[in-house]
Amino acid sequence: MPETEFKPYTEKQEKFGTWIINRLGRMQTFVYELTGGRLWNKFLGSPVAILTVVGRKTGKVRKIPLLYLKQGDNVIMTASKGGMSKLPVWYHNVKAANSVKIQVSSDKKEYTMREATPVEEEDLWPKLEQMYPDYKEYRARTEGVRNIPVLIFTPFG
Repeated sequence: MPETEFKPYTEKQEKFGTWIINRLGRMQTFVYELTGGRLWNKFLGSPVAILTVVGRKTGKVRKIPLLYLKQGDNVIMTASKGGMSKLPVWYHNVKAANSVKIQVSSDKKEYTMREATPVEEEDLWPKLEQMYPDYKEYRARTEGVRNIPVLIFTPFG
């Protein structure tokens, strides 16, 4: 059976997808924090953490539910935005921040972020796709449009 060919989303699809992601993200963050990570800690079977960062322009605290992969003490995340053509806004905030907070279940820690090197990405993408198979589709949709950054968060201090 041939592999499905994924094309970039249309502008309308991205606008609607962004609206859905923002609304569901707020609800998921509320429930996750309210229950100490006991509820809404998965998305389609994959683990979810809450990333907290200060907005680089507004100075407001922003909380985003994101899929993650643990690697030792490090937390690995991607700036995939569901395979859309633009990077998520939170990515720019994280790049501008000295540190962020990540809540995994009830455990909250401060982290610094760096982007994975191409060699690290080669190692991490198969692990990320095993954890969440739709990453393959996201990468196919963004091929030739943008790179999906792989972010490595290391405990602060």
